Amino acid sequence: MSERTRRFGFWLASAAILVFSAAVAAPSPVYPLYQAKWGLSPAVMTGIFGIYVAGLLVGLLTAGSLSDHVGRRPVILPAVTILIAALLVLGTAGDPTAVWIGRVLEGVAMSLVVGSLGATLLDLAPPGNLRLAATFNGSLWPLGLAAGAVLGGALVEFAPDPSRLVFFVLAIVTLLLLVALWFLPTSAVRRPGALASLRPTITMPAKVRGVFLAVLGCLLAAWALGGLYLGLGASVVATVFHIHAALAAGLAMAAVTGVGAVTGILVQRRDAVQVMIGGSTALVLGPALMIVAVATETSWLFFVASVISGTGFGAGFQGGLRLVLAEVEEDDRAGVLSSVYVVCYCAFCLPALAAGFLTPSLGLREVVLGYAVLVIVMAAAALLIQLFKRSARVAEIAAEGDERAQEQQTPAGV
Repeated sequence: MSERTRRFGFWLASAAILVFSAAVAAPSPVYPLYQAKWGLSPAVMTGIFGIYVAGLLVGLLTAGSLSDHVGRRPVILPAVTILIAALLVLGTAGDPTAVWIGRVLEGVAMSLVVGSLGATLLDLAPPGNLRLAATFNGSLWPLGLAAGAVLGGALVEFAPDPSRLVFFVLAIVTLLLLVALWFLPTSAVRRPGALASLRPTITMPAKVRGVFLAVLGCLLAAWALGGLYLGLGASVVATVFHIHAALAAGLAMAAVTGVGAVTGILVQRRDAVQVMIGGSTALVLGPALMIVAVATETSWLFFVASVISGTGFGAGFQGGLRLVLAEVEEDDRAGVLSSVYVVCYCAFCLPALAAGFLTPSLGLREVVLGYAVLVIVMAAAALLIQLFKRSARVAEIAAEGDERAQEQQTPAGV
């Protein structure tokens, strides 16, 4: 494969990731319109958000590593087709059932590309620059989420037919993407066992597990925070801070996901452990400020807290993902990436679903405060693990230095 072809494929796969994640986030600013139009309860609203993740998880657990066996393109192209169908269903939805169907289809489509597109980036990364592919794997998904949230908010706020237009715009973009992806080059070697790979499973080789467990708290905290904003962010902005502009809700979501994406790109050359320590720290500080903002109904502080939280989202996820991917063999790339995202999307969805069901009885403010505390606890646990490991490593290096010094001072023949 020529260098020019490899570069074309790398950037095309990057664009595909942005389109997919934008399509997932775009419905979030539309949720309040559904709620007002159909009189939906908070539990149903959160269910609309969460049903997407149900479809996603089923697909990740079954077809997450399929592209390692049949090739990247045979998995990616059907996924793009399913996404177009999902957007058309959402764009023509006349009741909550249609919205649920559209979101499930989005989840299935995303499940097929999380591992396959991520692995494509690793396959086609510039020679000697695998770190760039790992960085893009950690940054492009949240960047697309930010773009989709802002696009959805802007179209809801200023465009005609606000509950439909965003889906038709994205459907057209996705159709153009489908045409381009027919020419996506792939370099992965196919392996036998495609049918066997469809058994629900988590792919996490033994050499990766220790690293994965060490970064798990940070991954959970980052994606749980993202779930809070995409699942309840619009309701928080409107109910707690009395800001009813859809664009403001989109900007709040972008403050986390967009800042997270930019942070991930900016720290790509820094040591992954240091990046994750910084991200975990921000994931403690940002939600702590959010607690103060929500308790005092201070809107500007909420947006400041969102930006700090976004820094933690980007650095924490980026650092943790890079540490995991550094241990992964080429043949396991799609499977491991899909497994990582199974965990991340569980964190993205399950706390937000619980929050939606608890809101009618406890109140939105109280649920958000408890949610923030949960994020702080998970991030703090990951931070302590990394600090402990770093201290142990420093002590080990110091002990090795003392040993070498003693050997140099011992007379020959003793």
